[in-house]
Amino acid sequence: MLQASAILKGTAVRIEPEFEHKLQELIEACQARLPSVDEAMIRQAFRLSYWAHRNDRRASGELYITHPLAVAMIVAEEISFDDISVGAALLHDVVEDTECSLDLIREEFGETMAMLIDGLTKISGVFSSRELGQAENVRKLMLSMAQDIRVILVKFADRLHNMQTLGSLPRPKQLKIASETHDLFAPLAHRFGLHAIKNELEDLSLRVLEPDAYGRIVRGLKASRQERETYIRHFIEPLKARLEEDGFQFDIYGRSKNVHSIFRKMKVQNKPLEEIYDVFAIRVVLKTEGRKGKEDCWRVYSIITDLYKPLPERFRDFISVPKSNGYQSLHTTVLGPDGRRIEVQIRTQEMHEIAERGVAAHWKYKEGVARHDTQMDQFLTWVHDLMENPKPEQATEFVKDFRLNLYTEEIYVFTPRGDLKTLPRGATPIDFAFQIHTDVGYQCIGAKVNGKMVPLSHKLKSGDQVEVITSKKQTPNPDWMKFVVTHKARSRIRHWINEKRRNAIRQGREMWEKKAKRARLDVDEQDLGRYAARLKFPNPQQMFYEIGAGLFEVDELVQLIKHGVTARVEEEHDQETLQLQYESFLERAQSNGQPALLIDGELHTDIATVYASCCNPIPGDEVFGYISKAGAIKIHRTGCRNAPHLLVNQQDRVVPVEWSRQKDVQFIVGLRIIGEDRVGIVSDITTVISRNLKTNIRSITVDSEDGIFEGTIVLYVNDLEHLRRLIERIKRLNGIHGVYRFEE
Repeated sequence: MLQASAILKGTAVRIEPEFEHKLQELIEACQARLPSVDEAMIRQAFRLSYWAHRNDRRASGELYITHPLAVAMIVAEEISFDDISVGAALLHDVVEDTECSLDLIREEFGETMAMLIDGLTKISGVFSSRELGQAENVRKLMLSMAQDIRVILVKFADRLHNMQTLGSLPRPKQLKIASETHDLFAPLAHRFGLHAIKNELEDLSLRVLEPDAYGRIVRGLKASRQERETYIRHFIEPLKARLEEDGFQFDIYGRSKNVHSIFRKMKVQNKPLEEIYDVFAIRVVLKTEGRKGKEDCWRVYSIITDLYKPLPERFRDFISVPKSNGYQSLHTTVLGPDGRRIEVQIRTQEMHEIAERGVAAHWKYKEGVARHDTQMDQFLTWVHDLMENPKPEQATEFVKDFRLNLYTEEIYVFTPRGDLKTLPRGATPIDFAFQIHTDVGYQCIGAKVNGKMVPLSHKLKSGDQVEVITSKKQTPNPDWMKFVVTHKARSRIRHWINEKRRNAIRQGREMWEKKAKRARLDVDEQDLGRYAARLKFPNPQQMFYEIGAGLFEVDELVQLIKHGVTARVEEEHDQETLQLQYESFLERAQSNGQPALLIDGELHTDIATVYASCCNPIPGDEVFGYISKAGAIKIHRTGCRNAPHLLVNQQDRVVPVEWSRQKDVQFIVGLRIIGEDRVGIVSDITTVISRNLKTNIRSITVDSEDGIFEGTIVLYVNDLEHLRRLIERIKRLNGIHGVYRFEE
């Protein structure tokens, strides 16, 4: 390799005049758009890139240097972050594709540039088709973003130019790149507030993925352009006159919505382009800043609604409550000439730049101290939240959650103190609780929305005030995974479930070791694996999990080992043996007073059954039977925390069970009651249960903290209907916030 000094000084290779001219254009763009420019550094970066790629050509046949130059120009003009980003754009492929080393970059351009190029090199080829590889690549992207946000900004520019020049590639490659761009790069650009780049990435993706639809929309917009411009002019003229009369400094114009946005509207509304009327919007950009700028936005809104009738349900105030990517603007829809609905956006110049360039504009307006910018901190907090707890076995969930959090409509809710929290549409009180703090999420037992108790699955709406009720005795419910939507909530719940499984495995092993020691059994790991297989466990870990979770009795394992298990274990899985066990149960259960059940569709009166202590089923619950290793039948609720494992992984040992007519038998059930800590509340509850509803109480414990009362009551009920009446009657007591059935 030639001496780096010769390359960087330009003496090692002759640069064509065409590219000298393009370099000068790039420097002029930097000087016009960036707060400061190290011209010498940019020229050095160009020379090294030009030399390193001197023998390379793109698929189109062009010299490869056209690509890093174009990427650098996008960074300068569209993103406008800083001059180091421009230099990184010029050098972004040299370490990956040429003989230049990262050490050379570090030596000639410093540690920051080396770190950026290293990050860009590592995420090259991100989002491969394989699911696990995809998750790992997404994690690489997240890690590089967490180190320096400029890595992803340059990557956006790189992807944009690749999309602009996609036509030279084979059709299958076009489809792959366009799909990646549509599914991840465009949404990610949206999340970082790069609105202009997001729109172009979406349109370019649509042009490849839906060429016919894209062509029809473009042709339709072109055909209606004159009519549209005439209408915009008629709408703007009276408004412009009023704004000038009131002394505003402003720009006002109409703009067509991007093709992808129109395509989405056509699909959602199931209408052709001719029937989609909101294909453009009017934008008013004020040249006043700061607090006066915000005040002027409201004054302009007042003028617009004086001239045109507003539709109140279509008003959005993103100035008082900005979007999570920093977007601020007033949106209103009014009835223009001919009764046509027109969207109007009102913002200041600073808001406009942030709307178009997102996080990059924050750098400019915070004078380069983005490390202390609240909005920048929100971006990085989001990145770190995504990166917590993603494990290889969770690859599919991680990628799914990642995509979910990129591109979803937002809602804005408030804490009781008035603090604003941004959540994706469809979020629940559980999502809100985890947004506050992981421990708040773990301990959430109820929630009030706008002062009223709601189910934890309740979907929040913008403007809701949410109060989370917690208990130190509460733990996450796996059923929460059915309705939570945020990555943070899903990953924390998933982590807790996995941790609980690990604890059950550890407890199961400890229980086995104690029993084995007492029985003086000498069994090594290899023998345990063999016994687990004979008992139809996939591995010893699963066997220990079921022991720790109470699904399999450790004494059965001990007895089987002590008496030589081979023939006996195989025998116990024989259907004929199970039938004999059923008959034995029937004989033993003639006088035990247990309720009759239908088992496998046949009526068996007074069969001895075991009601699982993990969920305490009662008549009326939807239940199933599970045949234990020794043939005993345990009755579980279908909503039991252990049900998913048994129904999916132990399906061959599950038998249909339903309740038949019941005798006068009572069942144990537990209730958790939350309310205000007032004088006499315990007495009121016990009176309702014991005197009014004639229900026996087995035990009661109460606790209070910060004015919140929490009680757990174990009592006897006849069936599910009895329990429902009990819960409804307790709920009517003054100060009761919630009554919940619990399993343990």
